[in-house]
Amino acid sequence: MSEEYDPARRILLTALAGLTLANVPLVAAASDNANVLSNNRTLVVFFTRSGNTRVIAGVIHRSLKTDLFEIEPAKPYPEDYFQTVAQAKSEHDRGTLPALKNTVPDMAGYQTVYLGFPVWGTSVPPVVQTFLSTHDLAGKLLIPFITHGGYGKGDSEDVLARLAADAKREKPLVIEGSQERRTTETVTSWLETVRS
Repeated sequence: MSEEYDPARRILLTALAGLTLANVPLVAAASDNANVLSNNRTLVVFFTRSGNTRVIAGVIHRSLKTDLFEIEPAKPYPEDYFQTVAQAKSEHDRGTLPALKNTVPDMAGYQTVYLGFPVWGTSVPPVVQTFLSTHDLAGKLLIPFITHGGYGKGDSEDVLARLAADAKREKPLVIEGSQERRTTETVTSWLETVRS
């Protein structure tokens, strides 16, 4: 997590994300013992802290009319940015993966999974690694979209290759999180190249 914390920016992003995903039903989590909401074979899965990744997930979801699932840790990360940085660094250093609040109930029903996450400490956040370790992506098309605070994707592709070794992977969209004004246009153009 290389991006500096800006409370005003976070409020704006949270508002934008709320508009982006307002009234969008999420895939019913396995812990709810409910069924997936549609027969769609494409799922957008995302983890976000500041809201950047949620905005992109919303654009993909709306453009492709997919199902949607938000990765959340069973115990939420602290609200304080610096405490979250310290916790994520500790998890990374110890090699521990936090438990998930929910899981996708019928991962087998999806052929394509768009996976979005921010880069934390030059890598995939531990909670996203938990998701990858607990959901079988074998044979699926995995299409990553990665946000970062200016330092690039880090070792994200190596982590994805290791934890989703049996998935087919597209080249990821890698976008700097501070580029909100261009996010929708960039994601829409990228989706056109993936769908062609």
